[in-house]
Amino acid sequence: MSEGNDQDTGKARLSLRPAGRLELGRTVDAGSVRQSFSHGRSKVVQVEVRKKRVPSPGAPGTGGGATPGAPSGPGTTARAPGQGGAPARTGSGAGRALTATELAARQRALVEQQRDVARREAERREQEKISILSAAEEARRREEEERRAAEEAARLAAEEEARAKAEEEARKAAEAVAAAQAAVPAPNADAQRRRPPQSAPAAAPATPTETLRLRPTRGEEDEEARPLRRTPAGVIIPPRKPAVAPPKKTGDQRRAGRIDVQAAIEGEDERVRSLASVRRQRERERRQIELERLRSDQVKVVRDVVLPDAITVQELANRMAVRGADVIKSLMKLGVMATITQALDADTAELVVQEFGHRPKRVSEADVEIGLEGAVDEETALQPRPPVVTIMGHVDHGKTSLLDALRATDVAAGEAGGITQHIGAYQVELPSGPRITFIDTPGHEAFTAMRARGASVTDIVVLVVAADDGVMPQTIEAIRHAKAAGAPLIVAINKMDKPDANPDRVRNELLSHEIVVEKLGGETQDVEVSALKKTGLDKLEEAILLQAEILDLRANPDRSAEGSVIESRLDRGRGPVATVLVQKGTLHQGDIVVAGAEWGRVRAMLDDKGRAVKDAGPSAPVEILGLTGVPSAGEPFVMVDNEGRAREITEFRARKLRDKAAGVTAAARGTLDEMLARIQAGVQKEVAVLIKADVQGSAEALQATVMKLAHEEVKVRVLHASVGQITESDVQLAQASKAVVVAFNVRATAQARELAAREGVDIRYYSIIYDVADDIEKLIKGKIAPKEREKFLGYAEVRKVFNITKVGRVAGCMVTEGLVKRGAGVRVLRDGVVIHNGDLSQLKRFKDDVREVARGYECGLSFANFDNLQEGDVIECFETELVPA
Repeated sequence: MSEGNDQDTGKARLSLRPAGRLELGRTVDAGSVRQSFSHGRSKVVQVEVRKKRVPSPGAPGTGGGATPGAPSGPGTTARAPGQGGAPARTGSGAGRALTATELAARQRALVEQQRDVARREAERREQEKISILSAAEEARRREEEERRAAEEAARLAAEEEARAKAEEEARKAAEAVAAAQAAVPAPNADAQRRRPPQSAPAAAPATPTETLRLRPTRGEEDEEARPLRRTPAGVIIPPRKPAVAPPKKTGDQRRAGRIDVQAAIEGEDERVRSLASVRRQRERERRQIELERLRSDQVKVVRDVVLPDAITVQELANRMAVRGADVIKSLMKLGVMATITQALDADTAELVVQEFGHRPKRVSEADVEIGLEGAVDEETALQPRPPVVTIMGHVDHGKTSLLDALRATDVAAGEAGGITQHIGAYQVELPSGPRITFIDTPGHEAFTAMRARGASVTDIVVLVVAADDGVMPQTIEAIRHAKAAGAPLIVAINKMDKPDANPDRVRNELLSHEIVVEKLGGETQDVEVSALKKTGLDKLEEAILLQAEILDLRANPDRSAEGSVIESRLDRGRGPVATVLVQKGTLHQGDIVVAGAEWGRVRAMLDDKGRAVKDAGPSAPVEILGLTGVPSAGEPFVMVDNEGRAREITEFRARKLRDKAAGVTAAARGTLDEMLARIQAGVQKEVAVLIKADVQGSAEALQATVMKLAHEEVKVRVLHASVGQITESDVQLAQASKAVVVAFNVRATAQARELAAREGVDIRYYSIIYDVADDIEKLIKGKIAPKEREKFLGYAEVRKVFNITKVGRVAGCMVTEGLVKRGAGVRVLRDGVVIHNGDLSQLKRFKDDVREVARGYECGLSFANFDNLQEGDVIECFETELVPA
């Protein structure tokens, strides 16, 4: 019956739309509702709708609720007409009783609804609290704005009052001036009468006070009482309208996290923003305001960027506190394509720094040596110091023997060959008390650099000249070194014990070199001594002390030590050893020193007698141990504060030495085309030498001696010149370059000897520098190609010319001088001019071939590729032989 009613009513269906007509259909209809949340979120909820079953007319009625949770009972009546979409159906019967399951469900629905109401009430109260807090905050803000506006108005009023006072004072001053002018009598009455009357100057009108009140418009009368604000720039800001709070929703209007069936049916699915969403929004706004404030308050930091000669892109970015990618972009704009690890020159880096708005500060790598030398000593801090005396002169003139006589030792006997090959420093304490520091230099021509170093650190130069030998080449060189150093000279005429000694000859020879002794009216002291007999030594010491007193030698012992490296060597048991002369300050054990490209902490100090000392004052020669390497002789040494500074300085100096060596090697090698051309021409000949010596000075002298022996066809190349024993690496280097190892007063290790024997490397041991020069010269001569030399044989005169079939023209000759040989070279001379230069092809006497024809005999000659012979020509015969260069 119900189905028939449904068909009669036009088959209306149950719908979630509120305007639909409700008809009897299925008991349960399923649907879905889309819920909308904040931030664009949405959710689909499945909804089940339970509808009231309406009985047909005449049937017993059953009670039911229109909505879930509504109470129902037997007395419940049907819906009146007009309240529903379908016509009402009434029944006289009472409703059926609810089951236990339905009652439990309804109870649960009621409890759930009560919980929802309580939760909504709590959220409403929380929202009200937030609204109250917002209103209080807005009130405080308005009070702050009113206070600021009041202060601004008070300031403007004070300014207006001060302006009014200034205008009043100006007006009074103008009136006083006008009154004073009126009180002055006119000089001429007639002129006064003719002059038109002058009116008193009117006071300047007061500037109207600037009004800060706007006429209220319609609907704005309530805002007239609010004060206007003016910014420091003079801009007037109208009062802000009070914020109108949004209308509050009651608890019934607020939606919870879930949606019920009634709201889904009526379409009231509008959601209210949650408290967490509101808090997040306010937090975002607060952060945005703080960020804008920071951006507005932020000031660009301008830095001083230090730029060395070369700097990488990453280091440049770090010094400017910017990203490396930004620096690379800036370089691309400048047309430079660079990676993050690429080095830039100082000019390009300066352009980049200026583009970023910083201040570039150019520095050089050499700045690490700035301040290395100490300040100038004050006059009050200087104290007397011993003089430094250098003994110079020609070889075998007795320099070391004279020094031995002064020291009462025998050093010369220990030198190989009786000649000094090392530079030595000694300190002698005289019986009278004073001390003198002596520096002994070699006299051989190969040790020019040693003599120059000795002269550069000395105070007084003692020039030793043998009385029987006179002035020699190294004597002249020593004079030049002394003059270049600006040191005063004392001439010591030695070997006065020999019978052929002639001191006057020495004095006269010194005149030619601008050395005038006191006996000849000059200023240079001269002393006649004998190192062998030990005569005249006291006079020499007296002359030295007198000269030192004239020079007034003083130094400050209470400062950091400075000086020069006299000699250096590599000791097998002690490592690098350097003989240094302290010139300023005092050197202590444990100090950090820098000597050339080496540095180290002084582990021990030894004096000239081998005794350990703790410190060394000015003019004291000592040996120091503890350096990282063997420093070059002649390098200055200085004490530094810490190891970091020492490493920085030595790394810079080592880099300079490497660059210099690379430049010299490249210049000596030339271009690749030039080298290939020399190899193809067969002129690329060289003698490679590897030098190992006991001290640095000897290595330098050997290198200079070997380089002087170079020939135009054979080049001498020194692979390496250093100190210390010969190691396996030295042998390997010599084997790769086919070099000769020159060992001067050193020996090879057992491993190096075995490797040299296995690889065929020639190691030559020397103790005298003359032998080194002779052997290297022989090697060079062996590399030089032998030269061709012509040997004259004889002349022959052409007496008759014959024409022979199949042979050509043959000259009948008479040998006039020497002899003529078959196969020798010949020249044809006509009227003294060479017209042909070639070889003799045939030599015959009568009809027989002969090897040679002597003077006074006739012979027949024929020449290869030449037949322009005439009677009277002269044939010159010669042969070529090879002779060593």
